[in-house]
Amino acid sequence: MKLADHLRKEQHDKLKKMKYKNKPKHKKRKPEHIDWHDLMGMNRDTYKRGRGGAIRRK
Repeated sequence: MKLADHLRKEQHDKLKKMKYKNKPKHKKRKPEHIDWHDLMGMNRDTYKRGRGGAIRRK
């Protein structure tokens, strides 16, 4: 037996409304813009030890 067989008429009508309510379809995912050079650290300054041990930007 189904659940709807045990309900009163008003409850059965409410169940129908809930069952066929407009459900939002799957949300479309927007492609994300990823700046891979920035993510991997390629746009950063690089530093090396120069002559005499001082750290200098390359």
